[in-house]
Amino acid sequence: MTKDIKNYENKIILGDCLEIMKDIPDSSVDMTFADPPFNLKKKYNHYEDTKEKEEYLDWCNKWMNEMVRITKPSGAIFVHNIPRWLSYFAEHLNRIAYFRHWICWDSGGAPMGKTLLPNHYGILYYTKSKSYKDFKFYDIRYPHPRCRLCKEFLKDYGGKKDQAHGFGPLLSDVWSDIHRIRHKKRRDEHPCQLPVPLLEGLILMTTDAGDVVFDPFVGTGTTAVAAKRLGRRYIGIDIDPQYIKISEKNLKQAQETKINGCYVSIYLGEIRTMRDKDFREIWKNRVGNI
Repeated sequence: MTKDIKNYENKIILGDCLEIMKDIPDSSVDMTFADPPFNLKKKYNHYEDTKEKEEYLDWCNKWMNEMVRITKPSGAIFVHNIPRWLSYFAEHLNRIAYFRHWICWDSGGAPMGKTLLPNHYGILYYTKSKSYKDFKFYDIRYPHPRCRLCKEFLKDYGGKKDQAHGFGPLLSDVWSDIHRIRHKKRRDEHPCQLPVPLLEGLILMTTDAGDVVFDPFVGTGTTAVAAKRLGRRYIGIDIDPQYIKISEKNLKQAQETKINGCYVSIYLGEIRTMRDKDFREIWKNRVGNI
């Protein structure tokens, strides 16, 4: 029996995502994000990351179907993975949703033999609505790349630096300013932990305060933490009880991040992402008249 979406809100749920998602109502979630196991023989506590190709793809198609079903017509669907699998995922999603972007997350990689250096992950962005006027989308800005020492722009902007935006350029489909978590002191006990600013950018881009953000493979809680920091409700699922405990610990520590009443992504004391429409309000007490 399908349950009320409010029964799931602001909870991290232990269990199989396919079983739990069956009870979530149609068109009840504002944003769905999935970062599933990559089938690369990673060492998870309660998941065997070594499926045969067709078995893996069949499993992925099932949870993608559920993601599309539970997402609102005004909402957004995101799937994070390596390019190898995303090409198959896109083929499936093209049948049941509308393609918007393949976001290239330039995250850095390591040599893997006779191949090009695998230097990015992809994030597929789909919607249930075809018309642009029917789904939420907000222009996002990130900081100008600057020299660490002199703080001057690294780009010359065609000799028109004086005309550059006060905070930074609009976000494109290539994200190179957010890096993987490499320092152990900032990592949880998880083989594939994503940085919170990555999720905050997606959330700011496609949801409003109070909206519901859903993650069927929440791991140590990155998506839920990002949602809470930005004043959204969250629903997370994971099959590992240890990851559930870490998620709940991380959520207790998470605090909303606002400047002048506007939600922003802040990391290590610096603004990482803001909505274009909020810039003047956020910046008014920092640089005077704009």
